[in-house]
Amino acid sequence: MTDAPVDSGTADTVEPPARSVGGVKVVGTLAIIAGVVLIVAGVIAWILVSSQLRAENITVPDDAAAFQGQTVAGPFTAYVQADIIQHHALEASGGKTYAELAQDDPVRATMMNASFLRASLFTSVVAFGVSALVIGMGILAILIGWALRRLASAPVVVKRSALT
Repeated sequence: MTDAPVDSGTADTVEPPARSVGGVKVVGTLAIIAGVVLIVAGVIAWILVSSQLRAENITVPDDAAAFQGQTVAGPFTAYVQADIIQHHALEASGGKTYAELAQDDPVRATMMNASFLRASLFTSVVAFGVSALVIGMGILAILIGWALRRLASAPVVVKRSALT
C-alpha cells in the first residue's frame, strides 16, 4: 500500500485475499496446541526430576563452592554436589582417578561409587536442561502459532480505482 493522499476522484475497495488462508489458521492453531503440550511436558519433567532428587535427601556439604547446606533439588545444586563429590573422591585417592588406581586398591571402590553418583547427578542436570529447552520451544511454538493466526485473519487487498 502507498501512503499517497487520497483524492476525491478515487475509491478504495476491500477484497478478500486471492488464496484461502484457512490452512494457515489451522497450522497456527496446531502450533499453539503443540506449544502448550511442550510447556506442560517440560514442567512435568522438571518437577519429576526435582522431586526425585529431593527425595534422596542429599545436602550440599559446607565445603562446596556454593549452596552449602541446601537440599539438592535443582540443576545448580546437583552440579555443585557432583563437583564436591569429585573433590572428596580425589582427596581420598591422593589425586588419582578410578582408572589410575591399581585394581586391588581398596580406594578404587570409593572412586567407582563417586563416579556413579556424579554421573547420576549430571544426568539430572541434563534432564533439567532438556526440560528448559522443551519449555522454551513450547513458548516459541505458541508465539509462531499466534503470529500465523493473526496474519491469516487480517489479510486484505486494498485496490484504488478511479471513480467514473
